[in-house]
Amino acid sequence: MSAHPDVTTAKVPLPTGPLRALALSRQQLDRAGERRGGQELLERLWASPATRVLQVHAGRAPVVPTRRGLELVLRSPVEVPAPGPDDLRLYLGTDGTLDYVAVVSSDAEPESADGSAGGEEWRGLREVGAELGARDAGLFTEALSMGNWHAVTRFSPRTGKALTATAAGWVKTEPDGKEHFPRTDAAVIMAVVAPDDRLLLGHQPVWPENRYSVLAGFVEPGECFEDTVRREAFEEAGIVVGADADDVVYLGSQPWPFPASLMVGFAARATTTDIRVDGDEIALARWFTREELAEEVAAGRVLPPPEVSIARRLIEAWFGGPLPVPAGGEWA
Repeated sequence: MSAHPDVTTAKVPLPTGPLRALALSRQQLDRAGERRGGQELLERLWASPATRVLQVHAGRAPVVPTRRGLELVLRSPVEVPAPGPDDLRLYLGTDGTLDYVAVVSSDAEPESADGSAGGEEWRGLREVGAELGARDAGLFTEALSMGNWHAVTRFSPRTGKALTATAAGWVKTEPDGKEHFPRTDAAVIMAVVAPDDRLLLGHQPVWPENRYSVLAGFVEPGECFEDTVRREAFEEAGIVVGADADDVVYLGSQPWPFPASLMVGFAARATTTDIRVDGDEIALARWFTREELAEEVAAGRVLPPPEVSIARRLIEAWFGGPLPVPAGGEWA
């Protein structure tokens, strides 16, 4: 790795944590893992009037507008069609008064028979995660994460035999009793800051033309988070991050169930500024001052990541507040 460090007299300050308002990191329920031991829990809860069911179909859940904002439509079990043989029933947790169960299906969402659903719409977590309250954001994130894991964990990697959901949906079990537990892929996401306090943002080839975000990448086996930050910054953009302990600073984390990641957020101090993108994961990359970023975002020439993402919070931590995103610009 060859690079030419820029000469500075003092290290630029990095954003400090913890990050606030991480939409998908909110959790108000007790997941009550000690109750998951047997499938009889689900049968008992299905017969209880104190149970509320979240339906998830093809990654979407029903939401309805209220005076407090969007809320999930949570039904009693008697209001929910019987789950199909390929549907997942999953215990989500309790708030001390009510218990919550998800039914996750790969099928498209059902249509209202008469069109009178009281404003109910089926929406994805990317769309509504930032608008839901803490309880509902946590429920949707948990159900979607587990549903995605079940969808790709259908057969034993040892024998090829079909697996059965056990422990109230939290384990997959082989015929001989061998258990398989949910997996989450750790990934770092980082606000890389230049010696002159500019922020590095990159553009992936699969994104809309004007979408820019911070860099990110998966942790490799045997690698710590801080080293992943340094490796990914160099691999994706040719930028060298400082080797000192305070050159990579943890800011917060957020589950990202698209399909199964935990995004671990950092601020990182670059020692070089010459950009050399890999052309694969990152097609373009730019350094921005705060004034440049504000002007480009306000004009619609740069579309930042959506409110639901930790990427947005990392950018705003460096920026010093909310970005001036034009109305209707979130999902262009």
